[in-house]
Amino acid sequence: MNKKKYYTYLLLTDRNTYYCGYTDDIEHRYIKHILGTGAKYTRANKPKSIAYLAEFNTKSEAMKEECRIKRLTRKAKDELVKAFKNVRLRRLIKSILLEVQELQCA
Repeated sequence: MNKKKYYTYLLLTDRNTYYCGYTDDIEHRYIKHILGTGAKYTRANKPKSIAYLAEFNTKSEAMKEECRIKRLTRKAKDELVKAFKNVRLRRLIKSILLEVQELQCA
């Protein structure tokens, strides 16, 4: 039985800023951000990539991590991104980015 997972993510934008959010479907949410329907901030600051991704078993945990990250300084967010080494989640990000690229070319 596959248990629902929740994600906290940091997007790197075309203006070199970060956008932080949480979701239960990271692929769908990223596509919405790319299309400009995900959040007001990402309509004006187009996402370039998913810079950081964390996985949780509950919505509450993901929301708490989102709040924690939003309180971080830019330097601390940069360090969080630099330290992000989870191979499985990095592969997930890569597959999402490739799928979005294919959708944009179609």
